[in-house]
Amino acid sequence: MGIDLKKMKAKLAALQNKGGGKTNFWRPEEGTSYSIRIVSTPDGDPFKEFWFHYDIGKGSILCPKKNHGDDCAICAFASKLYKEGTEESSKMAKKFLARQRFFAPVVVRGEEKDGVKLWGFGKNVYQDLINLVLNPDYGDITEPESGTDLSLVSTKVPGASFPTTKLTPARKTSKLCQGSSEECKELLDSVPNFDDSFERKTPEEVAAILDEHLSTDASAEESSSEVSVGGTKSKKASSTSAI
Repeated sequence: MGIDLKKMKAKLAALQNKGGGKTNFWRPEEGTSYSIRIVSTPDGDPFKEFWFHYDIGKGSILCPKKNHGDDCAICAFASKLYKEGTEESSKMAKKFLARQRFFAPVVVRGEEKDGVKLWGFGKNVYQDLINLVLNPDYGDITEPESGTDLSLVSTKVPGASFPTTKLTPARKTSKLCQGSSEECKELLDSVPNFDDSFERKTPEEVAAILDEHLSTDASAEESSSEVSVGGTKSKKASSTSAI
């Protein structure tokens, strides 16, 4: 059996993404209007769910427990904090919980040459999309020959933590690709592999990242608790203990 070129292209795309080259992901800019098309996947489910830990170490961390059923030191630490039962520990535990994020393959109109990208969004947008695909008035919005483009605008209200995404389906159906059959096939084949698009760390690697994060936080807390007294530094009593 010969080499599967499609799989090789997927591996190359994953390497490029991790190396800071051409990215698999697309993120709308706030206040800009877009027209996008969700692309079908072989399994019939273009919406994939992943869980991440944020603000621990550098960037996001794919949760070993929520995504793959492995041990996760961060989840265990959050659980330990909750069991302490204090208001302060419960508040801190929330910072370590894994958070749900959804992804779908999309073509951004006007940027078809860049191929299919993965668009990440939250639960509210996910619910809007599910309601849309279940609406009999639209049918299969991902169908390559007679699907439906979506108008997308992301805006952030002053004071809000996250932007709000508004989706409006087009009134008329359209083809996913206007090029030749070969070009259209190439576009469909460019759907990134979801699992290869995210770096999967071992439970041991996640534990090491957590240890470093807690060590750094403890050092910062200790440093901030020092006050200048007569030109020298002394430790100021803290109401919380370093974790």
